[in-house]
Amino acid sequence: MIYDVNTGMSDVHAPAETQIIIRSNAQQRPDNKRKNTERSRNYTSNNAQRIDIDKFTQKLSGITRRTSTQKCAKSIRLALQSAGANVQSHPVAAADWGNTLERLGYRRISPSFDQPKKGDIYIIDRTKGHTYGHIAGYSGSGWVSDFKQTGYAVYKNANVQYSYYRLDH
Repeated sequence: MIYDVNTGMSDVHAPAETQIIIRSNAQQRPDNKRKNTERSRNYTSNNAQRIDIDKFTQKLSGITRRTSTQKCAKSIRLALQSAGANVQSHPVAAADWGNTLERLGYRRISPSFDQPKKGDIYIIDRTKGHTYGHIAGYSGSGWVSDFKQTGYAVYKNANVQYSYYRLDH
């Protein structure tokens, strides 16, 4: 069970550069024929953190609520941690997550709501009616925060400011 406290995740995760290969004689293949499936779904950030996009989106897909619990930042943080992100000190407000995402290896790009990619995250800045802002991730089939959204535009205010992030790979 994951608790909502700051912990030293480096005590739990192995170093990013550790590689363990176990082979049996019956299943050995030459290196040029072996498929590296891990590389297709794991992305290593500049600070050597591996984030497994499939695990991130799998955690998001497990969220089935249709209404908000107003804990979107917690949901995204738990999904990132389940994917291997080391989030030791994190902001409470969704609007403040930009720097944390960049430390994890995400980069800010122009909003791409018409062509989102699995693992993309967007942040809505604070508004008069929403003092903490909003954060959501793209699961591959839709936007999810602390609930399964019907789209990215969850605020009725058309003048909100979006920040859009994509994991470098």
